Amino acid sequence: MTDKPVPTIYPETQFYWDGAKEGKLLINRCIPCDAPFFPPRPFCPACGSRDVDVIAASGKGRLYSYVISHLPAPGYEPPYVVAVVELEEGVRMVSNLLDTPADPDALDLDMALEVTFETRGEVTVPQFRPAGGPS
Repeated sequence: MTDKPVPTIYPETQFYWDGAKEGKLLINRCIPCDAPFFPPRPFCPACGSRDVDVIAASGKGRLYSYVISHLPAPGYEPPYVVAVVELEEGVRMVSNLLDTPADPDALDLDMALEVTFETRGEVTVPQFRPAGGPS
């Protein structure tokens, strides 16, 4: 059991959390304009269409940006890395970066990342780590 926060699941995000529980990183895609998007929502942020579906993302991405937090937070021992990850599909997600020291010398912008999943009670949360990291 972890003392990290457990996200609130809403009807619009249920597919995302169900996918994570199965080890899949799911995102939305607009059918008319073919634009992938995240976070989950019932309409396309690019064109406004409500004709959207769900696709499986590759789970591969790059470190777009990050902050090293030195402030305590429930379940996190400072310092820890909060990352903006740009997925191969082009969408960006905010996540924790695992298996990497919270040190700017260890965090190269554009470094290859891969998704990993962390179980928190009944919820599984996608997180990221350097590509090729421990299983």
